[in-house]
Amino acid sequence: MVSLRQIRYLLAIADTGSLTAAAARLYVAQPALSRQLAQTEEALGFSLFRREARGVCLTPAGALFLDRVRGLAGMLDDAVDDARRLERGEVGVLRLLHSSSVPVAGPLLAALQAFAEALPGARVDLDRVSSELQGVEILAGRADIGVARLPVLRRSPGLVPRPLPAERLWVALPAPHPLAAEASPLPLEALRDERFVSAVHRERGGLARRVTDLCLEAGFVPRSATVQSRKTSMLALVAAGFGVAVIPACMRDMLPAGTVLRELAGPAAVAEAAIFLPQEASPLALRFAAMLEGCW
Repeated sequence: MVSLRQIRYLLAIADTGSLTAAAARLYVAQPALSRQLAQTEEALGFSLFRREARGVCLTPAGALFLDRVRGLAGMLDDAVDDARRLERGEVGVLRLLHSSSVPVAGPLLAALQAFAEALPGARVDLDRVSSELQGVEILAGRADIGVARLPVLRRSPGLVPRPLPAERLWVALPAPHPLAAEASPLPLEALRDERFVSAVHRERGGLARRVTDLCLEAGFVPRSATVQSRKTSMLALVAAGFGVAVIPACMRDMLPAGTVLRELAGPAAVAEAAIFLPQEASPLALRFAAMLEGCW
């Protein structure tokens, strides 16, 4: 069997027409190159080169053989290069999950743009999955990385969380609402009698759970609007006058017409998110995680 190294040696000899010149190009001693050539010809069972006074030239059999393997050497070089780039996290497909309260806006959008600019050979397969289910998808090998809103109630020991800085919470109000006229931070207690369009699932964490916990700490249970949503469509419900919604800062750019934002008052009025990775995260996932942390 002829090795890739031997094929490269043969190509260098054929291209230069000289064992001496080929040895210089390959940074090997000329006697060692001669031995490699003799061993290769013996293994193949035919002569590759004809020795001449001014160097060597290919035999017909040698010309045919090198014509066939030249492309193979290039393909192997490409394969090695692609594998090295994959190992460095420069190419491949990143399967990225995000919850609805970590939308493709603000810092996540900025990280995606930075990722695409820095790694033109990579591609992102983006999917919106609830914070609770992201761990299931990642541990099953169907996703590489998740960005989830905390709290996450489901415990997944195989995941590695990387917390992101807390964000201020804001309340989205219909424009005609009496509370929309002021600009100062709004105490959460002022929403005691309001109807919330965000739906809380008893088995899920995320933004709605965080808001409910804050309301309970403030001494009241949030009232439910007649129409609710756990998705970003809740902002459309606010604009339609169904009620109010509490959102993190990264969702402010998604505010539809007919709504007004007021920051919630108090140090507790924050929401947290985290990056979730498997224990054996891919280089591509680790690079994106670092970029998102830089943009957050």
